[in-house]
Amino acid sequence: MGSALRDKAAIVGVGQTEFAKQLPGTEIELALRAITMALDDAGIPVTDVDGLASYTMEDTEEVDIARNLGTGPITWFGQVGYGGGAGCGVVGNAAMAVASGQCDVAVAWRSRKRGGRASRPWAGVGSKVYGYQQWTRPFGLLRPVDEIAMLARRYMHEYGMTREQLACVALTQRRFANNNPGAMMHEKALTLDDYLAARWISEPLCLFDNCLESDGAGAVVICSTDRAKDLDRQPVLVHAFAQSIPPQLQTMTNYFCDDPLRGPSWECAERLWRNADLGPEDVDVAQIYDAFSPLVPLSLEGYRFCGRGEGKDFISDGSIGPGGSLPVNTSGAGMSEAYVHGFNLIVEGVRQLRDESPNQVDNARTCLVTSGEGVPTSALLLRR
Repeated sequence: MGSALRDKAAIVGVGQTEFAKQLPGTEIELALRAITMALDDAGIPVTDVDGLASYTMEDTEEVDIARNLGTGPITWFGQVGYGGGAGCGVVGNAAMAVASGQCDVAVAWRSRKRGGRASRPWAGVGSKVYGYQQWTRPFGLLRPVDEIAMLARRYMHEYGMTREQLACVALTQRRFANNNPGAMMHEKALTLDDYLAARWISEPLCLFDNCLESDGAGAVVICSTDRAKDLDRQPVLVHAFAQSIPPQLQTMTNYFCDDPLRGPSWECAERLWRNADLGPEDVDVAQIYDAFSPLVPLSLEGYRFCGRGEGKDFISDGSIGPGGSLPVNTSGAGMSEAYVHGFNLIVEGVRQLRDESPNQVDNARTCLVTSGEGVPTSALLLRR
C-alpha cells in the first residue's frame, strides 16, 4: 500500500520568514509571506494552487489564505491535529492528495506568534484542567516541559543517562545554529559549563533543554513528480510517510502503561519503513523533533537508529554532529533556530537535499523528518 504514495509527489518550493521573539504583523500575514516565498521559490503561480494543508492549531483559516493569496478554486483542504505531532502530517496528507489527484498544487504551512508570554497556551492554566489533564495538572504537571521531565527522569533511572550526555543535544544543535544566519541563536555560543549552570525549568530539564518561543512561519509547495520535472528547482521526493496513535495513548503523559518510554515514534517508524524502499541505514541526515532535548534520544531509538537505552550514547559519541554518522537538526532546529511546531525541520530537510543548507551534509540524498514524540505523531522520508 505504501507504493501508492512512494515518490509520486515532490516538494518543489520552500519559504520561511525571519524568526524572532517579536515580529510585526499577524499570524495570517506571516503565513501569507511564507507561502508566497515558497511559491516564488517553486516558480509556480498562485492561481495554480488548489490544495491547502495546515495544523488544527493554526489560527489562519483556509478561506482567508485562499482569498488573500488570490488562488483559483480549492479542490482539497485538510488539517492535522496535536500541535508538534502535525508537521510531517500536513505535508504527508498534502502529498497524498496530490498523488491521488484530489489537487494539483498544494501548499502546507505553519504560522506562529508565540514570542510573547501571554500568547503561550499554558499562560492560563486554570482554563486547561479538563479531559485527561484533570489527572495531571492539579498535581503539578502544568506545562509540556513538566510532562517530558517525567519521561526524562524515567530514562535516566532505567538507562543511566547523565546530564552531560543529554547536554549533547543542546550543544550540537547550537553549534549548527551558530553557522546558520537565520537562526535566533546564531550569535550566541553555548558551552557545557553554560548548560550545567543554567536554571532549572523542570528537573531534570534546564533552560537549554527547552525549545525557543518564536514568531515566524514556514511553508512548502507540493506537486506531482511529473510536473516537478519541468520546474527549475531540484525536486525533493516524498518517498514515504506515516502517522501513528498507539493503542491507549495518553497525550504527553503516557505514564500509565507497561512501557512509557516506547512512544508513538515506534509505531510510526514501523509503518514508515514498511512504506519505504529504504531503511534507517540509508538515511544521510535527520531532522528530529526537539521541543525538549530528551525527545531526540527517544526518537532515535524509536526510528531504529539505535537500540533501547542506546540513544544516550548515540547523542554523546559524536554521531549527531558535523561529520557524524547521522547529522541531526542541522539548522539548529527548535532549540536553537526557532520553534514553529517543527515546520522549520521540514524546510531544512528540503534544503539539505537541494544542497542549500548552511550546514550542508556532503552528498545528502535521503533525509528523515519527524514530528513530536509523546503525542500522536507523523514522519516523512524525503529523497532526491
